[in-house]
Amino acid sequence: MSLATYCVEDLAEQLAAGGSLRLRGPEGRHAITVKRVREGEEIMLISGTGTWARARVDSLLGKEEALLSALDHGEAPEPRPRVTVAQALPKSERSELAIDLGTQAGADAFLPWQAEHCVAKWSGAKKVERGLSKWRHAALAAAKQSRRLRVPTISDVHSTAQLVEAIRDLRSRGGVALLLEGDAGQPIAECDLDVPEVLLVVGPEGGISPAERAELGAAGAQEVRLGPEVLRTASASMVALAAIGVLTQRW
Repeated sequence: MSLATYCVEDLAEQLAAGGSLRLRGPEGRHAITVKRVREGEEIMLISGTGTWARARVDSLLGKEEALLSALDHGEAPEPRPRVTVAQALPKSERSELAIDLGTQAGADAFLPWQAEHCVAKWSGAKKVERGLSKWRHAALAAAKQSRRLRVPTISDVHSTAQLVEAIRDLRSRGGVALLLEGDAGQPIAECDLDVPEVLLVVGPEGGISPAERAELGAAGAQEVRLGPEVLRTASASMVALAAIGVLTQRW
């Protein structure tokens, strides 16, 4: 049975310092008051950026802090290729679902995309920060639930023009951008994925506009299809990541 997982952002520093490890703050409170960890119990600690430790709970200090001893620890290697999902903003009820499913399937990062046909509009600083906060929370929760050692990062929201620049930058580093389109001629199985990075572009429920499709294609994005069915925006990245997983060394 896998161990319950908690995120300690300064885990690497704590391990380097030696002595007891501390699980505190919201994660400590969740472990102690919600999951009711007990002294002597083993849990998994992750930094979110690759450092991990299997640890034993030595003592509980109140309702939101515990002292632990590291039983084993290490550093998870980064997968190759690294996969970023450029996710067009879904409607509110599907927004966090898209991040949850993509995280479970192994996405390394998410890039929120304000596409032309998005029903959701992240306009104004407060709305943008609220949306980003929800995505970060969903990514962390899904990473812990699926026992991931790395938590996907969430970048700032991108316009189509900014996404075009991101694709150009990616290609200059030897990466490939895959634009998921149900009517694309090339199946994902025929793509050359022996690259350091992949950017998956997932459109909104209303589809990518012809103008956006042309702009992204001009920047170097390759149109690919996942299969005969048309997938919803919340599940498309999960299916694509599964395909990439078996077509590369990621899995």
